[in-house]
Amino acid sequence: MTDYSKIDFSPLLQFTEDEVITHSYVKDIPLPSGKKLALITLDNGRDHTRPNTLGPATLVELGNVLDELAQRAAAGEIDAVGITGKPFILAAGADLSKVNEIPSRDAAKLLAQLGHATYLKIGKLGVPSFAFVNGLALGGGVEIALNSTYRTVDSSAPAIALPEVFLGIIPGWGGATLLPNLIGIENALKVVIENPLKMNRMLSAPDGYKLGMFDAIIDPVNYLEDSFTWADGVLNGKIKVERPNQPGRIERTVKWPAAIKIARNTLESSIGTVPTSPYAALELLSKAKDGDIEAGFAREDEALADLISGDQFAASIYAFNLVQHRAKRPVGAPDKSLAKKVGKVGVIGAGLMASQFALLFLRRLEVPVVITDLDQERVDKGLAYIHDELQKLADKGRVNPDQHNKLKGLISGTTDRSQYADCDWVIEAVFEELSVKQDVFAEFEKIVSPEAVFATNTSSLSVDAIGAKLEHPERLVGFHFFNPVAVMPLIEVVNAPKTNETTLATAMAVAKNLKKNAIITTDSTGFVVNRVLAKVLGEAMRAVDDGTPFEVVDEALAPLGLPMPPSVLLDLVGLKVGAHVLDTHHAAWPDRFYRSENLHRVADAGQLLEKDAKGKVKGISKDAERIVKSNLNPGGKPHTKEQVLQAVQDGFADEVHRMLEEGVVSAPEDIDLALILGAGYPFQMGGLTPYLDRVGASERVFGGTFHTPRIVGAETRAKQAELVG
Repeated sequence: MTDYSKIDFSPLLQFTEDEVITHSYVKDIPLPSGKKLALITLDNGRDHTRPNTLGPATLVELGNVLDELAQRAAAGEIDAVGITGKPFILAAGADLSKVNEIPSRDAAKLLAQLGHATYLKIGKLGVPSFAFVNGLALGGGVEIALNSTYRTVDSSAPAIALPEVFLGIIPGWGGATLLPNLIGIENALKVVIENPLKMNRMLSAPDGYKLGMFDAIIDPVNYLEDSFTWADGVLNGKIKVERPNQPGRIERTVKWPAAIKIARNTLESSIGTVPTSPYAALELLSKAKDGDIEAGFAREDEALADLISGDQFAASIYAFNLVQHRAKRPVGAPDKSLAKKVGKVGVIGAGLMASQFALLFLRRLEVPVVITDLDQERVDKGLAYIHDELQKLADKGRVNPDQHNKLKGLISGTTDRSQYADCDWVIEAVFEELSVKQDVFAEFEKIVSPEAVFATNTSSLSVDAIGAKLEHPERLVGFHFFNPVAVMPLIEVVNAPKTNETTLATAMAVAKNLKKNAIITTDSTGFVVNRVLAKVLGEAMRAVDDGTPFEVVDEALAPLGLPMPPSVLLDLVGLKVGAHVLDTHHAAWPDRFYRSENLHRVADAGQLLEKDAKGKVKGISKDAERIVKSNLNPGGKPHTKEQVLQAVQDGFADEVHRMLEEGVVSAPEDIDLALILGAGYPFQMGGLTPYLDRVGASERVFGGTFHTPRIVGAETRAKQAELVG
């Protein structure tokens, strides 16, 4: 059992020089019954754009305030303690701004222990403690509430979450121990693991209340005053707090281990075994079954120390900062005042991709959108899809009846191209063939106004070549979405040689209004994301064509921790599309990119993966195996797993290095951001370049690193220092 009172936390204070301290202000609140509640208000003195965070100095101050209140409680001066936050915000969790400067695992453990040392005091005041969750509560903010005796929540609180697993750590100030013992293991698994891995999904206040995280949910109009009244009722016995999952009611013998087993199987099948934090969290939740809170806190200390000092957390923080900061300030973006206003959108095409575009422009811009195709039947099919999707949104309550009717009135379809004459923005979604795209734009240039901007969704063709038949190619820009269009947050905005600043500025403004993140690239084959994907798929197919079984290739690349193995990726994007991507890159760089005739053969046969009736992959199809075995590369030999992995690692390093030298984007950070947002590359890899530095691929290929110093954890830095010493 850890005696936190005897630990010296002073070494942590060296990381507080720039800490925005969240102060603990105390005010005595007289309650209706005559009792007195000492209210702690957490406030960093900043506005809502800088939420309260919990760094070492903040925790030390809060701990000292709690010590003083414990003394007052012992003297009979107060009957309860409450904790709330500045307007609309309790706390956004630990202050992670300096966490990468933590020098060792021991220092990381101190940070975990300081949180526990402080929070344990909330429950040992000698009087009941109340958390009044008045708004945003993330991570350590939620754990303040969990360590309190009772909890209320403002019904309008927009975000309640324990997002630590998303960032490569675990809820280490009580969350992994207290939560399952409060709301049951199934609910805790949802909050601690499932939601963070679903793009960091947040809970609303009603969601949290239904799960049992709060004892009362209170309207925002008089939230604090009504919370005081509720607390008074609890103190004087008029309100009995009932918790459906109180410790005596939680079934631990059968349901608990069964839920853990199901969760482990789900993790292994969905994300593999490379990420460490989900499994560390799962282990803590499993052991929390013993109900021993102090033992659970000690386990959290050790787990958090391991993770904070590890490489994956360093990469995750790097990735998090890219998404939170760099993505919001795109490098190379022109002055936004140059952007043209878009009052009507034209989509060329009415197929699935075109219809997805139209729906997105319709919902986000709320301007007239028109679609067209070769015949009215195709147009009607596209319109039917859009109307069906709008109805689904209405049925789910995501658009109200007025919005639904408005959006239906804004979408139209036609074979009359003259309807595009007043469009300000025209985007094509036609077949990925250069001549087709050239002819389409040449035709529409005669119809639209001279001020209209043209956008192409090409995934790999030259934007400059697409505009070759335009009289004014300066108004053409690449605007590459990722599938599914509504979900994937990235757009690659391609600044072709003739694209002017006004066109580029308009494209960036449109991307922002679509609520997408845009990265500006030069007009280079595959841009960023597809060029990287072509490399991994090409090396995978090279190994297969040399006689390596598909299953071996998939297993070989598992250590990368990518969203899916190559066989599943090919199945997802479509075999013909995958073959086309390899062909395009091979045509541009035949010495570096592999094309596979076998992939074309398998695509013609129609199936790479065998699936059951529910769509679950059973394995590689017999037809695909037969086709490949009949057409192996002459003289080829099966590759070992190590050879496959290193070929992909080194291929990645070489291609990323070349992209940077060519100026496709300005920095490694943009490569990583594109892969995180456009291909779902994991945070624990930092996208790609931190991983390549870490495994030595960068050194092997070009004798350097993408980042100096490398993005690694405290333990790796310590080992490097020992070697140098």
